[in-house]
Amino acid sequence: MAIPNQSKFVIIGAGIHGLSTAWHLATELKAQGKGSGKDVIVLDKTAIGAGASGIACGVIRNNYYQPAMQELIAHSVVIWEEDAEGYGFHPVGYMQLSPESMHGDVAEIYQRQKDIGYDSEFIEGAKDSRQYMKGILEDWQAEGITSVLHEKRGGYAHNTKALYRLADKAEAEGVRIITGCEVTGAKIAHNAVTAIETKKGVIDCDYLVVGAGPWAKRFWEMLELPQQIAIKSRDGKTHDGLPMWTFWFLQEGTLGVAPTYGLDNRGQLPPVIHVDSDAPLRSAEDDSLITDQMWGIYYKPDFHFRGVQGGSMPEVIGTGRVAVDPYGIDSEEFGATPDFAHMWTSALAHCKKRYEDTYPRYRKENSGGLGAFTPDNFPVFDRFYDNCHLILDSNHGYKMIGVGKLVAKEALGEKQALLEPFRFDRYEKGRLHPESHSPFPWS
Repeated sequence: MAIPNQSKFVIIGAGIHGLSTAWHLATELKAQGKGSGKDVIVLDKTAIGAGASGIACGVIRNNYYQPAMQELIAHSVVIWEEDAEGYGFHPVGYMQLSPESMHGDVAEIYQRQKDIGYDSEFIEGAKDSRQYMKGILEDWQAEGITSVLHEKRGGYAHNTKALYRLADKAEAEGVRIITGCEVTGAKIAHNAVTAIETKKGVIDCDYLVVGAGPWAKRFWEMLELPQQIAIKSRDGKTHDGLPMWTFWFLQEGTLGVAPTYGLDNRGQLPPVIHVDSDAPLRSAEDDSLITDQMWGIYYKPDFHFRGVQGGSMPEVIGTGRVAVDPYGIDSEEFGATPDFAHMWTSALAHCKKRYEDTYPRYRKENSGGLGAFTPDNFPVFDRFYDNCHLILDSNHGYKMIGVGKLVAKEALGEKQALLEPFRFDRYEKGRLHPESHSPFPWS
């Protein structure tokens, strides 16, 4: 596809954030009488959903210890619910099961969910938690769980269906999605991005939005932004020279059983299950100790993935040069390991009796992908220069489909309160998000 010489709005990345921003920007332009989707183009060097959005588990949850994350995701869940069938959204809910060390954190999460009107139920105590879980999954057997937070909203989405639904909505408004067009540089003058350089030519632009997921570091460098930053901690001390980006490997996999294998006592899809535990995790194969440290997994039966699909805690890769390409399942360097398969299937067996002998049915195929994470592992949504908006979400995409709507409004001059806690200057000002006791660094 030939590229234009000029576009009022250029969006880089045809994943969940780029496509959501494109669609909402098109509708906002029309609603405000400032233009139409024909003023918007989306560029992607490969194809729609070729990055993290295309291989993601697609879980949508509000289980965050950070108030700003809870409010932002509640906003996004509304958007999922507005077109659930079109997006392939399964509103089955989400369950956080926790040990006593996390009880206080989860109780706070529940209280804030009540405060913002997000429907959930909180079960406390080991006996009541086990009874509640067995009422949903009769073979539940995990030890050491003292609370269950059951979110009645949320669930998970069919990733491909959701992406192409957004693309269809954007194109119906006149947006052009140009794939196979790699961005190689940016022209910056007078504190503004004036043009985008691609392998197919130069595009002059009035406003740029970057939603490039795992390639965030590349565009950060391209835009000549600082690779090391100063961060003020909560104790008021400033720490200089900290890396802006750290890469994590997010391992996910699929158990090759019929999705019906994971259904609940009613024969229906259960909520997405997330278990954090400090109970010793032993091998389902030989009873050897896998870990006596805090561990966590999540999983769900999924007809799209043709099995029971989920993941566990991420693995730190580093802060230097990391080969993001080829990405995901095409990467020979970063793929789910045998250790992950052993741990994850043993954790499934720890939780439910039906999984005790299923390790041989784990699919030995590449899965998971890299994530580019900010210093505190939470998103940065902010404008840089006078006309460049960066969506740096640290792999929270599906939970944040509504960020595109908020960024579209900001691109047209309307500040959004929900994005304020995610500004870049929080590092300088010491306005960091609170940390939980979860083994997942962004929960």
